[in-house]
Amino acid sequence: MRTLLAALAVTTMLIGPSQAAGIYPLDRATILAGSPFDFKAEFAGTVKPEDVRVTVNGQDYKGVFGKDVEFVASEKGKDDKDLGSAVLLRGLTLSVPGSYKVEVSAGGQSRSVTWDVFGTAATPKAKNIIFLLGDGLTVANRTGARIMSKGMTEGKANGRLAMDDLDHMAFIGTSSTDAIATDSANTMSAYMTGHKTAVNALGVYADRTPASLDDPRVETIAEALRRTGKKSIGVVSTAEIEDATPAAVVSHTRKRADKAEIVGMFYDVKPEIILGGGSAYFLPKSTTGSKRKDDKDYIQLFKDAGYTLATDKDSLAAASGTNTGKILGLFHTGNMDVALDRNLLKKGTVGKFPNQPGLVDMTKTALDQLSKNPEGFFLMVEAASIDKMSHAQDGERSLYETIEFDKAVGAAREFAKTHPDTLIVVTGDHTHSMSVIGTIDDSKPGTDMREKVGIYAEAGFTNYEDKDGDGYPDKIDPSKRLAVVYGNYPDHYETFSPKLDGPYEPAIQNEKKEYVANPAYKDVPGAVFVQGNIPRNNDSTAHAVDDIVLQATGPGAEGFKGYLEESDVYRVLADAFALGASGAQKAQMQ
Repeated sequence: MRTLLAALAVTTMLIGPSQAAGIYPLDRATILAGSPFDFKAEFAGTVKPEDVRVTVNGQDYKGVFGKDVEFVASEKGKDDKDLGSAVLLRGLTLSVPGSYKVEVSAGGQSRSVTWDVFGTAATPKAKNIIFLLGDGLTVANRTGARIMSKGMTEGKANGRLAMDDLDHMAFIGTSSTDAIATDSANTMSAYMTGHKTAVNALGVYADRTPASLDDPRVETIAEALRRTGKKSIGVVSTAEIEDATPAAVVSHTRKRADKAEIVGMFYDVKPEIILGGGSAYFLPKSTTGSKRKDDKDYIQLFKDAGYTLATDKDSLAAASGTNTGKILGLFHTGNMDVALDRNLLKKGTVGKFPNQPGLVDMTKTALDQLSKNPEGFFLMVEAASIDKMSHAQDGERSLYETIEFDKAVGAAREFAKTHPDTLIVVTGDHTHSMSVIGTIDDSKPGTDMREKVGIYAEAGFTNYEDKDGDGYPDKIDPSKRLAVVYGNYPDHYETFSPKLDGPYEPAIQNEKKEYVANPAYKDVPGAVFVQGNIPRNNDSTAHAVDDIVLQATGPGAEGFKGYLEESDVYRVLADAFALGASGAQKAQMQ
């Protein structure tokens, strides 16, 4: 009985209300050997510095960490509220792989975490890595894109997507540290650092202080490459280049909305190739259209650093013919227009930005430039608007984006044919509640569009055509098309029809700051009002918690199998590049 009571007392001390508020990195963190990270322990209330005790595997931390922690007597929250004391150590590295149990105590509080510090082989498996990410890429996106692009006869696809034949596969868990649900910041950050974090965070553990730029940092893959070798780095996106996914390659902030600061982080790392939208955050505030609050001109700073500037498809082609090896391509002040509008409908902001390159153009340019480095490269390519169009329940645009993404995968596979030392990874960051449930057949009689939805045997097959052989359907609104639905949504009018007048805006805000069905679609023939099933402060669909599918091919791809967390993916990438090889191992290689 006494033993049981003692055990209960220890358990209460460790997890009860008087416990330390948090230790970062968190329990079960995986840390690349030699990779710098910040250590922090937060206490619930004020403690004395002389009472703080930190041990690692039972011994005083100084023998392992090699330097003293900084004691913070009182951290401040909103309205100068006292949050409690903390200890902090910036830029800590652990070079020896193994299990590290870290225990922190003070003032009757105690807590412990265990970290897994991992190394890698001394010899790289791959010279290059091409990491292609379809933001919000669901299984339904793959299925719908295949049917729309290739067609189907008697239940068998008439062709295959480029991503279909990648020979290694894994299911990937996407949840964040603060919720089972997630966003593009946490998810891509986990891929690019090996550390899961909270929603909206990039390259940091989200601590309790309100400031967004002081949270405990972890190293990104771009920083690891700069630290360990001379490989080139490329970042390509159809979003603002400061948006969550591309930002995760280089950034450290608790708030993904820190876009002006993220531009500075790009400048600190200086990837050789930066292609996407978001020029508004590069321009000084004195320039019309700028979204900065200072006078920094990052376009000029990048040009001074040797970058060739490209602002449209033609200047990108010209830049790719230069010998600078560095290209800054900014093709829109915000997010680039989607492929359907650029290529076919000419809607959105295509009139204002009429000559935007596509994802395939940008991918091919990046590969051509980066491959000139004999040391190799890491390239991240994001098809951003698969997600953005799913948020708007705009299934046709989301599927059209998926076809473009698959063409970029095809470009990567073509590159790998002549560069077999290249690892290709194709994945999403999170899912949407998107499903393809059948077809919509306009030839059915009547005006009730709901009755034109075909399910089971009534679905039959679609009649998309691709007479010009470009891989895209010639029309997005044939008489028999895919029925795409979403499982979570705000109030809206379902029209059962492609949105030919521009990207769909299902809900708009009323005077109560609630999102209500957009009346612009109320009188569309056959439109049906649909009661929302998510809170009224949301204007679009929410991400789903479902696992995503990752596929890969090339040296190192065998590491992708079964179920993995997104943070585990980084471990495979690091192993492919031997980023965790010790100094002694590297000396043996030379």
